Amino acid sequence: MHRRLTVRSDPPGAAVVVDGEEIGFTPVGVDYNYYGTREITLIKDGYKTVTVPFKLETPWYQVFPLEIVSDNLAFTHIRDKRNVSYTLVPEEYVPRDEILDRANNLRSNALQSEMPRPGR
Repeated sequence: MHRRLTVRSDPPGAAVVVDGEEIGFTPVGVDYNYYGTREITLIKDGYKTVTVPFKLETPWYQVFPLEIVSDNLAFTHIRDKRNVSYTLVPEEYVPRDEILDRANNLRSNALQSEMPRPGR
């Protein structure tokens, strides 16, 4: 029995982290032993970071007691290949001047409000 998860992205070249372990850059594959939910994170400069749970469903031939037959008595090598693809969204950049204007407005508003004095 060979199990493999392949992660792809559009655009390719995103760093892939599966359950906290960096596995490479898309497209990339990783072997796994157990089914269940994995946390997949894709990171690429200029794009929003994507973190999603991905459930690796147990196929019917891996449910007890059938798994004994498929793992030990099958006449062929079974390959369970899973593929997942994500489209990355470009990060929105706020112009520097707009950020400075917001900061100055917040500072002005804070200075204009009267702060209560301790003990009053």
